[in-house]
Amino acid sequence: MKEFLQIRRDRVTLGMVAVLPMVQMMLFGFAINNDPKHLKTIVLAHDQSEFSRSLVAGMRNTGYFDVRGGMFAEGEAADMLKRGDVQFVVSVPTDFSKKLVRNEKPEILVEADATDPAATGNAIAALNTLVQTVFDKDFNGVLSKLPAQAPFSARVHKLYNPSGIAQYNTIPGLMGVILSMTMVMMTSLAITRERERGTIENILSSPATPIEVISGKIVPYVLIGILQCTAILLAAHYLFRIPFEGNLLTVYCLTILLIMANLMVGITISSVARNQLQAMQMTFFYFLPSVLLSGFMFPFMGMPRWAQVIGNGLPLTYFNRAIRGVLLKGNGWYEMWPGASALVVFGVIVMGIGLFSYKNTLD
Repeated sequence: MKEFLQIRRDRVTLGMVAVLPMVQMMLFGFAINNDPKHLKTIVLAHDQSEFSRSLVAGMRNTGYFDVRGGMFAEGEAADMLKRGDVQFVVSVPTDFSKKLVRNEKPEILVEADATDPAATGNAIAALNTLVQTVFDKDFNGVLSKLPAQAPFSARVHKLYNPSGIAQYNTIPGLMGVILSMTMVMMTSLAITRERERGTIENILSSPATPIEVISGKIVPYVLIGILQCTAILLAAHYLFRIPFEGNLLTVYCLTILLIMANLMVGITISSVARNQLQAMQMTFFYFLPSVLLSGFMFPFMGMPRWAQVIGNGLPLTYFNRAIRGVLLKGNGWYEMWPGASALVVFGVIVMGIGLFSYKNTLD
């Protein structure tokens, strides 16, 4: 009876018991999808003909390709593929129609961002099937004598991960997951531990300002995070043979931004929670969506729009995109500044919430 009464009085625990199963069911039931569709695609149609238009229409009809309108230069398309703004670039040669009607089996070039093999694998398979049937309605009259099967071919270039090795995608993301879990978990107990030990009064009565107290709490963990990052990078390079295409200094700068963002989350949780149990529950409530909705375990583009909105509010989402771009694509600050700036904005906002919560503790 005592335990029942104690649980009933702990509203945070009751809330977690009621909310967490629903959150897990919503995430696993609706948000997780291993067959992403409507992948952003650019078509460089150097041959403006009815056949190229039929090809684009056929790609749209598969549901896997979201062909963007407008005219793009080859260099611009390559930059968008490198930044991750699009997943496919399809190039149709200038003599495509001429070779097609002559039964010379022309080729189109399909460049795919293969950093995450699971995100583009089904779309590539659908494209290979499309080659067989896309021109069925166009081959009439004189053209009906042409062979119906495979009138052209698609040469697929899987960029950045041509072998489709899953570790190339998961290991860089795993670094962000480990840092998020350890940084948030350790700092979420920082102030609640002081409160339970009865030493919080000494800190509150000291002349230290809130920003000084919070800085003192997070500085040791910044160093721990850097050591963790170094250990993971060494294991990634020497054990898993992950290619390092980018600058190592850029990797560390990006990692420090993620560490600071997660430390601010942990300090905010620590300021709000009344005890260490509540702090651990809040940490788990934050960590679960970060793992599932950040694109670490499941393709981000396969999630519904509402899940992508939640994922875009999490720092791990931006870190995963940026760190994979640096390590696998050799991206610099120009390509990764959207992710880096999002981490900075997130950290500043959460730091403001943490300072406000700590001032309430003072009152």
